[in-house]
Amino acid sequence: MAYRENECSVTVNGKTYPCPISMAMDLIGGKWKGVILYYLKDGKKRFSELRHDMPEITEMTLSLQLKQLETSGFISRTVYGEKAPIRVVYQLTEFGESFKPVLDTLSIWAHKVAMDAEN
Repeated sequence: MAYRENECSVTVNGKTYPCPISMAMDLIGGKWKGVILYYLKDGKKRFSELRHDMPEITEMTLSLQLKQLETSGFISRTVYGEKAPIRVVYQLTEFGESFKPVLDTLSIWAHKVAMDAEN
């Protein structure tokens, strides 16, 4: 990743974005990626645990979003066992761990907005 102090554009894996926010949104944008990362920030989870945490998401959408997050390098997928039942566990990678402060900040901001809306 190329970073220049006074330049708005960023280049990641050969792709240049007009600003850092467009790069971040390309990697974690959409309705579910940030939510999945939020639920993985405290440790490993199985597919069924993530489905339980997010009952509104379909299995197909969760599967697709997990694959995209794995491709982007945010999470890893580990398969345990050679015979049924095979156990698959998802967890944040080192790159994903670096995103935890952003998740925490967004969570604090959302709670503040909710509290302000009640008053």
